[in-house]
Amino acid sequence: MTALLRIILVIVSLGTFALVIQKIRAAKMQIDDSIFWVLICLMFVIFAIFPALPDFMAKMLGIYSTPNFLFLFIIFVLLLKVFSLSIHIGVLEKKMRDMVQEQALDEYEDKKAMKEKN
Repeated sequence: MTALLRIILVIVSLGTFALVIQKIRAAKMQIDDSIFWVLICLMFVIFAIFPALPDFMAKMLGIYSTPNFLFLFIIFVLLLKVFSLSIHIGVLEKKMRDMVQEQALDEYEDKKAMKEKN
């Protein structure tokens, strides 16, 4: 891994880490989501400090260059995150649908009860 790539990894990782911390302080990001991003930043800093690690991992996977490995790795991690978020959105949509249906039934029963009183 070149020195330039290592410097870029550290700068981008620390910048992302600072942004995550800022969003947490402003209450615009939940702790659960921020843990993922902090771990990603930490991992890239480790990769930059110990460049032999991603080199070794790239060779073990048969990838010829370390930058290609890093790009492939981050794409894989982000795809996992997108999959996780898709599952989370599906759960939230089901909860919302159930709540709306329950509220509609409650309103219907309230209107029915009001008509019976009159």
